[in-house]
Amino acid sequence: MSNRWPDKYIIGLTGNIATGKSVVRKMLEHLGAYGIDADELAHRAIAKGAPGYGPVVQTFGTWILKPDGEIDRGRLARIVFSDPKALRRLEAIVHPLVIKAVEFLIERARYRVIVVEAIKLLESDLRQWCDAIWVVDAPPEIQLKRLIQQRGMQESDAYQRILSQPSQAEKLAQADVIIRNDGDFEKAWRQVLAAWERIPSTFREAKKPAPSRSQKETPKAQRALVTPAPAQVELQVRRATPKDAQGISQFITQVTQGRERPTRTDIIARFGDRAYVLLLEGEDRMVGLLGWKVENLVARVMDIYILDEIPPEAGLKKALAYVEKNAQELQCEVMLVFVLPTLYHRSREVWQELGYQPRAIEDLQVPVWQEAARESQPEGTMLLFKQLRKDRVLQPL
Repeated sequence: MSNRWPDKYIIGLTGNIATGKSVVRKMLEHLGAYGIDADELAHRAIAKGAPGYGPVVQTFGTWILKPDGEIDRGRLARIVFSDPKALRRLEAIVHPLVIKAVEFLIERARYRVIVVEAIKLLESDLRQWCDAIWVVDAPPEIQLKRLIQQRGMQESDAYQRILSQPSQAEKLAQADVIIRNDGDFEKAWRQVLAAWERIPSTFREAKKPAPSRSQKETPKAQRALVTPAPAQVELQVRRATPKDAQGISQFITQVTQGRERPTRTDIIARFGDRAYVLLLEGEDRMVGLLGWKVENLVARVMDIYILDEIPPEAGLKKALAYVEKNAQELQCEVMLVFVLPTLYHRSREVWQELGYQPRAIEDLQVPVWQEAARESQPEGTMLLFKQLRKDRVLQPL
């Protein structure tokens, strides 16, 4: 095991661009791992106000800035991915900051299995911390398709990004586990499950350590979340797995009265992007469903489906309590909840009691929070905001 953290099992997850590393990280999170996206931390490190911002602007010039003062990552990428020397200069600024942030998150994590996703994992000091190296592989034509369709790249830019990557063959040669990810979620899921079972059971099955004293102290604004549901409504909450995909698709169709008709395959695919929380009456009757995810230390609830017969003071509180508890364990800074205006106004007092306030994206204080809201907000919803903790990773030095 890692000499640095003998009580934790560290998976280093890597692979070249658009091979599907994030999907595999999400699968590991479904199984109980704590995920760290080092590539997103690299983006954070050069955000306005972060410690890498000034050195990057001084190195590459103010012309890389957007009108709002943020670094235009697309413009910066075109420089560094066409000039190896420029890329090394950027990495010399960013990598030490990312290493420090990853170390901070691992130290604080209460999970026993940690997965660190990083495209340059094997070329950095992160390598020596890992107990196992997992490499995600995909055919070049799939990589190209993903960059064009999912990231909106021009074909020429996508080719340039693929060609600028270190050798995928060298990564595969160093792998303890290889996940072939050609876009079939269920096929990749079976590979991840099989590899997960090979992790020592002392880590996979270990209970999370008891929280520290500071973690046990619950702010007044959060204590309302643990208010028991009314006695007449006995609700249970649990995290869904891909095995629940058929039930989830049927429930969404039922709640929306057929306006939304996701298939089981649709739901399976969504598991590569988010987690689902099931709200159950008794042990098996689904009465509510929340879809949420964590990226870049920002928790986002994108889907809320609850039967009208379930009182919001019971259903919303129970489901959000579960999500919020997990978000705090994942060291999230904020919760962003996207809710239909009708649900907000019908349950305004509940939202206020839980500490959620309506916000415009432009009013969020931190650029990474604004970016998370813009990329996640479903059409027709309003944004509710709650800050979970004051200290932040990668604050200015």
